[in-house]
Amino acid sequence: MQTSRRTFLRKTTRNSLAILSAGSLTANGLDNLAPDAGQPEKLIENALPVKPAYVVRSLPENMVYGYYGADVPPVARVKDGDVVEIQTVNPSGVSRTNPEEFYTKNNLPIDQHAQEVIAIMKNVKPEASGIRGHMLTGPVYIEGAEPGDSLEIRILDMTFPAPFGVNSVWPGGGGIPDAVTTREIFVYRYDAKRKMALLKEGVEIPLKPFMGVMALSPPADMGHQSSIPPNFYGGNLDIKHLVKGTTLHLPVSVPGGLFTTGDGHGAQGNGEVSGVAIETAITLTVKFIVHKGKTLKQPRAETPTHFIAVGLDKDLSKAMKNALTEACAFIKDELGFTFNEALSIASTAVDFEVSQVVDQTLGVHAMIPKSIFTKKKFDYWS
Repeated sequence: MQTSRRTFLRKTTRNSLAILSAGSLTANGLDNLAPDAGQPEKLIENALPVKPAYVVRSLPENMVYGYYGADVPPVARVKDGDVVEIQTVNPSGVSRTNPEEFYTKNNLPIDQHAQEVIAIMKNVKPEASGIRGHMLTGPVYIEGAEPGDSLEIRILDMTFPAPFGVNSVWPGGGGIPDAVTTREIFVYRYDAKRKMALLKEGVEIPLKPFMGVMALSPPADMGHQSSIPPNFYGGNLDIKHLVKGTTLHLPVSVPGGLFTTGDGHGAQGNGEVSGVAIETAITLTVKFIVHKGKTLKQPRAETPTHFIAVGLDKDLSKAMKNALTEACAFIKDELGFTFNEALSIASTAVDFEVSQVVDQTLGVHAMIPKSIFTKKKFDYWS
């Protein structure tokens, strides 16, 4: 039977630091990882330690298996402006019937984090109607967030509670599904000192962690929605630039917003072409800021060096068109240009990247460089 969902969080004092699970790599140097999109880590690597007001732990009581919905009870209530630490798991490769087997087979310790994963897999059940998706933590209710507002999610920190991640290939999956004939799981072990994920001798992937899934609830009339396809409320965007020091903006559809997250990635190439990235557990620390009356049609994001506009559709060409439309709208409405000027700027200076091609609804994101707008000053929190 699924453990009943209830709030299970700890409010920290001003001088207390968040308690991390045993085996956390924070002390081993993986807490300042970030990607190449403007290298935001260079701007914030000397920042003081983040002290969250609340910690939402990765326990069965705080998990939801694969879906969002306006009727999913929140596991925490926080205030506008609060800093919140949210612990997530990523049980890629771990079976529900024998979760211990994954760890013993791959010579991985069954430490505190592994025990939490095992407990979650044994106690948290999928949605009754058959909806499938990711193992998620949440939702978190943000006081003051109402439909018609937008929620700013500042990504303050990301740390790894486990020293490995998992990638896999399987028949029928990924970007060339007919080419894959056998299922295989690859365990990437982390070199904390060098910030690398090691597959085998001679293959080292730079660690650049981000959350694959950050979502608000869809409107109540949409019912439960799988976490696999992204949508206007966010979700499985798989944009690799959303790392420590960046910001995601999402439209609020229900009271409290109901923020849910999971599907941590240690690293990912644009496209996520095997079907998954380096799937990994991440402890996410964010600051929630409500923007009253700021209505968004699609997710938007920002890094120290770029604005990011998002296009989504089941057809990749339409996703590209939607990303271009969103980029032009942002340049026109937010930066004060005409539509024709915005389209010209998009053609000459904006890079359009394929986020992922494997999540039913496909994604393209537009990287709009701040540096080209020489008469404008963009203040940024980091």
